[in-house]
Amino acid sequence: MNAATATADAEGTPPPPATWHPARRGPLVVALLLLAALLAACAVLYAWQLPPFRSGEVTDNAYVRGRTTVIAPQVSGYVSAVLVRDYQQVRKGQVLVQVDDAIYRARVAQAQANLDAQEAALANSRQAHAARTADVSAQAAGLGSAQAQLQKARADMRRAEDLVKDGSISRREYDQTLAALKAATAGVEQSRAAGNVAQENVRTVDVGRGGLVAQVEAARAALRLAQIDLEHTVIRAPDDGQVGEIGVRLGQFVTNGTQLFSLVPNDHWIIANYKEDQISRIAIGQPVNIRVDALGGARLTGHVALLAPGTGSEFAVLKPDNATGNFVKVPQRIGVLIQVDAGQALAARLRPGMSVETHVETLR
Repeated sequence: MNAATATADAEGTPPPPATWHPARRGPLVVALLLLAALLAACAVLYAWQLPPFRSGEVTDNAYVRGRTTVIAPQVSGYVSAVLVRDYQQVRKGQVLVQVDDAIYRARVAQAQANLDAQEAALANSRQAHAARTADVSAQAAGLGSAQAQLQKARADMRRAEDLVKDGSISRREYDQTLAALKAATAGVEQSRAAGNVAQENVRTVDVGRGGLVAQVEAARAALRLAQIDLEHTVIRAPDDGQVGEIGVRLGQFVTNGTQLFSLVPNDHWIIANYKEDQISRIAIGQPVNIRVDALGGARLTGHVALLAPGTGSEFAVLKPDNATGNFVKVPQRIGVLIQVDAGQALAARLRPGMSVETHVETLR
């Protein structure tokens, strides 16, 4: 027994402990601390999308796309009317811009007059064909008459030969009968030749008519082209949508192909460019969660509609040449087309070019 113990015993107080130990925690406190640590670890794994919380593929390399159409005239001329304003909603077939059509109306009238002239020439050819056909018939009738005269002359000649032998007719009358036979023979030949000429005239008219028919068709095509140009002086909306900034003004001279403004139809989708090692778990039809930066992080839903047939480098104008020099493996990107689900009010506020973040819910 030391002096301190002896003093404590003498004073009647308990002796102090030799070492200090913390108070022992109960089982409930230990369980709560372990649960808090587990929840913190789970939160970190979920934030980084690490197993076991990785349930999909995420990328922020995604953008809204649309069928942006460039509105341009097909004819040249001065703009006579601009009937839309910046960012206006339009309907399919609505008149957007008008080009002065005075010259094109005159061309239509000119083409119509040319067509009328060619059709008149073709009608004259048909009339000439009818006349030449009638001439052939007349020559055929003349040939029949000449052949009848020849038969009579031959009969007269046979009688004259018998009569001149017995002196019933004079030599002079015999010579006249012979001359009549020769004249009838020549008449038949002349009628036959005239018939051939008439038939050739019909063929000539037929050959010329083929050229006239071709000229009529050419004139009709020229008229149609002039009418098409006249129709194109009125520029209409090819589809429902919203126009962009109007780049044409009243009185401006435009040529065919001049970009006036753009029309964006109300049809949007998303192209998400995933790394190639993410594609193995992505399939058509899988649901997608979409976060839109321009809408304050609002979320939409969609589904995978299509996958690109190749990586982005395959469609690049300048393709990388990996056959020379040092090679560094670079993960390629493959486009995934995501269709936004219908019936979402915020989907109408999507605009081509917006940045979005997509999360494809893949199969585990």
